[in-house]
Amino acid sequence: MSTQLAHQQPRQQSVSDVLPSSEGQGNPIPPVPQPERGGSWGTVVTWLVVIAAGVSGWYFSPKWWPHVEAFLHPAETVPAGPPVRPVPVGVAKVQQRNFDLYLNALGTITAFNTVTIRSRVDGEVINVAFHEGQMVKAGDLLAEIDPRPYQMQRDQALAQVARDEATLKLAEVTLTRQQELMKSQASTPQLVDQQVAQVDQAKAALQMNAALLENTKLQLLYCRIVAPIDGRIGLRLVDRGNIIQANSTQGIAVITQLEPISLIFTIPQDEIPRVQRQIRDAGELPVEAYDRDFRTRLGVGTLSAIDNQVDATTGTLRLKATFSNEDHALFPNQFVNARLKIQSIPDAIVVPSSALQRGPEETYVYVVQADSSVKLQTVQVGPSEGAETAILNGLTIDDVVVVNGLDKLRDGSKITLPGQRGPEGNSRPSPPAPPEKGAA
Repeated sequence: MSTQLAHQQPRQQSVSDVLPSSEGQGNPIPPVPQPERGGSWGTVVTWLVVIAAGVSGWYFSPKWWPHVEAFLHPAETVPAGPPVRPVPVGVAKVQQRNFDLYLNALGTITAFNTVTIRSRVDGEVINVAFHEGQMVKAGDLLAEIDPRPYQMQRDQALAQVARDEATLKLAEVTLTRQQELMKSQASTPQLVDQQVAQVDQAKAALQMNAALLENTKLQLLYCRIVAPIDGRIGLRLVDRGNIIQANSTQGIAVITQLEPISLIFTIPQDEIPRVQRQIRDAGELPVEAYDRDFRTRLGVGTLSAIDNQVDATTGTLRLKATFSNEDHALFPNQFVNARLKIQSIPDAIVVPSSALQRGPEETYVYVVQADSSVKLQTVQVGPSEGAETAILNGLTIDDVVVVNGLDKLRDGSKITLPGQRGPEGNSRPSPPAPPEKGAA
């Protein structure tokens, strides 16, 4: 069994079995060289030098790497962008003039006199002598009432007066006779006293009927209705042929005085000291009346009266101004805007309020320079009135400030003014031309 296993296992060959034998060849096998002991130390030193060089290069890389980066990636020329366009703006010149300050308030035009024309007698309207909307003078005939009933009453009163005059004359003659008879003892004192009483009664009756005559004459005068004041008459309320009653509430027409006319407006109670101080200094204060849009001035008047107490519910004080209103631009009950002049600043530097820009700590404007650029200029702002503002410090009369296009401006920005021509004759600078195809 062991013999079989010995035959099955291959025999391990030795080096001498593989290599050819030297016997019979004549060439001996050279010996295998053995490494020298000093070669391993040289390899270690080489690796140490490489590691030290790498560490040194990494440590000093901030100094030499930019040069390498510039060499590996040379800078490419970036094409320049389009030139900055000048900003189109609107400008205004700084002015120096008297700067007036006003109090603005809402007011109502009120007529000094408004009269409703009514008849003082009853009767039929036989004549309407005015045209609707006509300007009338005091004493002008407006309408007529049928006078015939009142003419008859006048004639009757005349007759009664004539009768009373005759009765009085007879009583006076009888009294004279009784007095003569009394001297000769032909009459008694009783008869004389009775005749004196008759004379007194006749005088009283005459006076009463004379008063009735005057009343009938007055009633006859009232048949002619005339204008009591100067003014404009309104629309007709009663037509010809109607029967009207004395002192009817309806009336015939309404006359409103237009020259002069008043404006009543209110101011806050905090402004009362300023108004009173200006009245003491200037005497009369001008008042201007404007339409509801504050665009058209309707008239100029003067302050004529101040109310004697403040309205506790609104905290305002009523003021009254008088206007001549020769052009009849103001109408009664018309709502207008009143402007009361309360102060005037002489030789003030004035700019449009739209030129002012407010920063977190200061107010500034953009001043136009000679080279078509703008300069940011800090200013000290004074009082404002409407669309204008007074400047206390920071500007001179020769300055020009920007009022439109402010949102695109910076200190030193270039601008183009309205109507200014560009290099090609355009009012606005031309945009840069697009690059040609194929250009680098």
